[in-house]
Order: sequence, then C-alpha cells, then structure tokens
Amino acid sequence: MKYLYTLAILCCLGFTANAQTTNSNYNKALADSLGADNYGMKQYVLVILKTGSNTTTDKEKLNQYFRGHMENIGRLAKEGKLVVAGPLGKNDKSYRGIFILDAKTIEEAQKLVETDPAVKAKIFDVELYPWYGSAALPVYLDTHSKISKENP
Repeated sequence: MKYLYTLAILCCLGFTANAQTTNSNYNKALADSLGADNYGMKQYVLVILKTGSNTTTDKEKLNQYFRGHMENIGRLAKEGKLVVAGPLGKNDKSYRGIFILDAKTIEEAQKLVETDPAVKAKIFDVELYPWYGSAALPVYLDTHSKISKENP
C-alpha cells in the first residue's frame, strides 16, 4: 500500500515507475531531522473528527469545549505532534474536521486525541487511519505562522 502512494506521488511529480534517479537537491541532514525515508515520506495518522453523541445545547459548555479544543490543537502543534488541522465543509457523513498527527501508530495517535476536551466530552468522535505522506509537512507550520494575520 505504501508503495502505491509513493508511486502516485512520484508520478505526479513527473517521475516514472521504471526510472529511479538520485535527487541532486537531497539534504540528508534535513531528511534525517524530519524522519524521511528514501522517498522523502513518512508514516502519520489521519484523524477524522465526526459529530459525537453529546448533543448539549448549553452554549457556555460548548464554548468551554471548543476553547479547550483550540488550545489543545495549539499545544499539540507546538509539541510537533499535530502537523495539519482544519474544519471540513458541511457533508452528509457528519465529518467535522481532520488532524494529521505525527504519530507512528494508531495507539499513539489515540492517546494524543484523548487529550482534546471536545473528544473527551463526546462533542467529537474520531476515526483514525494510518497515512503515508511527505515528511516535509511539519515545516509548513512555521511559514503559516508568518502569513496568518489573525489567530482563531
């Protein structure tokens, strides 16, 4: 499965399946610091946040859960464990948002997700899946902090 994802990415970048070449821009120190494999990829865990079973309408409680949710996102990002987070548009599956966690296993990711007050309160349920993507994902966060004019 991992091979198919890598092949798809390499094909999108203009590489063919039959021709492996050495990247003249390769930076071993950077690759090692990001945990990259030979293809510049690594294992993450994709988390899908779904509407949970807690249907409280208490605005004060909801504000408390969402404030805690946002604070937890910030904490996990600062710790380097959360590399992507964001809400999803309305859909028929009750999917609310995604995380991509820098975690090697579902079990490790589950422990990280359980630190979220909105997950603990069942405002969100979660689905977790192994995901193979670019090891460079974590470095975009520094750039984002320089282009976001306001923080939520």
